[in-house]
Amino acid sequence: MNRQGDDTGKTMRITYTRFYADAAGESHFEDVRLSLTAADFAPPAPPLDVSGFTPAKQIGFVRMPVGWFGDWHPAPKRQFMFCLAGAVAVQVSDGETRVFRPGDVVLLEDTTGKGHTTRVVSEVDLLMAVAQLAD
Repeated sequence: MNRQGDDTGKTMRITYTRFYADAAGESHFEDVRLSLTAADFAPPAPPLDVSGFTPAKQIGFVRMPVGWFGDWHPAPKRQFMFCLAGAVAVQVSDGETRVFRPGDVVLLEDTTGKGHTTRVVSEVDLLMAVAQLAD
């Protein structure tokens, strides 16, 4: 997740990467920007910058060992994945590859079609928090 802005009252934006399948079943990356706005999120604490919320069905954690490789596969569910440790290289079927590291957030929506490949490229296991979204 990339942050843009500051904490002086300006709008904060974050960026996450979306994986999606087009009508032909080919997968792609898309960078999505969210704006955060000040809100009374946890009164009486001071306002915090928050985004809109997406309903989630369940949350869990996934560990992939060093060197793990998953050949072409679609995402099992529509889900956000939050990289906590390690690094993973993901290739989508249009040929683009990106590496995700701790702090990166991805939205997997390529639940149909060819999907993507996944390879742990760090010297430590990959640890991801996964929030599966409501249908």
